[in-house]
Amino acid sequence: MRVKYFDSKNGISEVELAEGAKITDLTEKLNLRAPHQAVTCDVNGTRRDLTTTLQENDQVRFYSFDDPEGKEVFWHTSAHVLAQAILRKFPQAKPTIGPPIENGFYYDFADLTISEEDLKEIEEEMQKICEENYRPERSVFSSKTEALNQFKDNRYKIELIESFAEGGELTGYKQGEFFDLCRGPHLASLGKIKAIKVMKTSGAYWRADAKNTMLTRIYGISFPDRKLLKEYLQRLEEAKKRDHKILGPKLDLFTLHEEAPGIPFIHPKGMIIWNRLLDYWRECHKRAGYVELKTPTILIKELWERSGHIQNYSENMFFTSHEERDFAIKPMNCPGAMLYYNEKSHSYRELPWRVAEIGQVHRFEPSGSLSGLFRVRSFHQDDAHIFLKLSDVQSEVIKILSLVHEIYSTFGLTYELALATRPEKQTIGSDEAWDISTKSLKAALEEHGLPFKINEGDGAFYGPKIDIYILDALKRAWQCGTIQLDMSLPERFSLEFTDADGTRQRPLILHRTILGSVERFFGSLIEFYAGKFPLWLSPVQVRIVSVATRHADYAKEVQKVLQEKGFITDVDDSNESVSKKIRDAQLAQYNYTLTVGDQELEHKTIALRTRDNVVHGEMTLSAFVEAIEKERQERALQASF
Repeated sequence: MRVKYFDSKNGISEVELAEGAKITDLTEKLNLRAPHQAVTCDVNGTRRDLTTTLQENDQVRFYSFDDPEGKEVFWHTSAHVLAQAILRKFPQAKPTIGPPIENGFYYDFADLTISEEDLKEIEEEMQKICEENYRPERSVFSSKTEALNQFKDNRYKIELIESFAEGGELTGYKQGEFFDLCRGPHLASLGKIKAIKVMKTSGAYWRADAKNTMLTRIYGISFPDRKLLKEYLQRLEEAKKRDHKILGPKLDLFTLHEEAPGIPFIHPKGMIIWNRLLDYWRECHKRAGYVELKTPTILIKELWERSGHIQNYSENMFFTSHEERDFAIKPMNCPGAMLYYNEKSHSYRELPWRVAEIGQVHRFEPSGSLSGLFRVRSFHQDDAHIFLKLSDVQSEVIKILSLVHEIYSTFGLTYELALATRPEKQTIGSDEAWDISTKSLKAALEEHGLPFKINEGDGAFYGPKIDIYILDALKRAWQCGTIQLDMSLPERFSLEFTDADGTRQRPLILHRTILGSVERFFGSLIEFYAGKFPLWLSPVQVRIVSVATRHADYAKEVQKVLQEKGFITDVDDSNESVSKKIRDAQLAQYNYTLTVGDQELEHKTIALRTRDNVVHGEMTLSAFVEAIEKERQERALQASF
């Protein structure tokens, strides 16, 4: 029989196989034997185990460990290995669920108490199971009753089975003595797992509900190559050094308090960075033809029903009631911008009309998902709503992408693009509107010329979008910017403009952010620079160190000159040793440390040392000021010296 397979280099090819051949026979024929190759596959668009029997004209697409689809199956299989190891060591434990996550996997267990000291033993047992090289076997239950009987001693599995819809297929997977309820698919053999690390343990409520039982969660990660594990652990160590949750408070930039869960306090030093960031943002937007708007934080509930947020987003919203009226705290800025547009009539000559807003929004996030500045309950979104005609979409999206490139490049950031299409459920707007919107965004991306991927079903509830992911210093991707094309809100809010022929027409809307959440972008910059901000952003630019008390007055003269030029400058004239003063300045991440002693006082000069502890020696103050003035004006990423 003939079978088709997709090859990223050559497209779709055909191969001849014997009747009854399995996908593993195809992997052998194509020589996809390496542990990272052929981790999983799609057959005719549906994810399948590699042990699946093929039919005539089936089309197969393989995924390697390098693909997200491959990692998902690799790590889900590894979660089963973890559960098998736990039951070998702790037979009384009750496995509940074990999904793959962004980096690795976890499994939750009831009736299990362990400590960090047990993790090494669990890891060794997992490695032993992988070496035993079991081949996961898929089983289909004939009924819910059969499945319930299989797991009669595990109330958590019973609860899951009972929650499944009647008539749906119920499956389980067996590897060695271990059997688990699972949809699959899994690796063809556990021998593909060459390196495993059990990372940590924590508590977790069953089904993330604090009213339920507290379970023991164990996290792990695995790879098809020991080298990949070593590189991952090295990246983790580097990430710890850059963790904004540690660096932020240490450098006095921000803190989080239990009195305001998920809502950060930005400190004065952090506000220096914040304000310079937004000053630059406003400069770019003014040049690009945007006007700036500020809309209310609390608006009546009826407005959010009109916009579709109540129907599609209410679980993420905060509500309040006063004087027998219901209000919502805005989770997005969009409805306010719609009201502003409708305050007056518009002509086609005004379009595209670009309206920007640094709007503070509030969204409910479960307490377990809160994480520093990256996942918060209140943040400032650098929103913009561009009202335009369909014929303007392609050129306007290209302009936005050019603005994205300008802003990200200034910070030294690289980024990736993805087109997110219509979700399967809970969307508003017609099929035609979604089709036109999606094709328009795709055409703009293709004309722009940068590579992009397609994230099926990941669009907003009101339209498709282009997601922009910045890559940090460790090449981790963080979704910040987005461009969303919306044909629904103009209809819901009856937006109109007068066209050239005098008829009233509906505009389209491009919703877009570049920084995204300003808080998240700020946290990303802390990690990207490891707290060592370039001079134009730095909240601690220059420290002047006096060698002895007699040099303090001259240090303050130098400080005055720098302050008059607008530089953030302070003096350390304490009684500490010079070496300790310099060390303190370096730990606080001052860009430049100027030392003044007898020689500098006599010559009216300064001795320069940079943040990376390179000594440049004696120089005139005017030469130093001229160099850093240029560095600041150019928003240079590298120091002048």
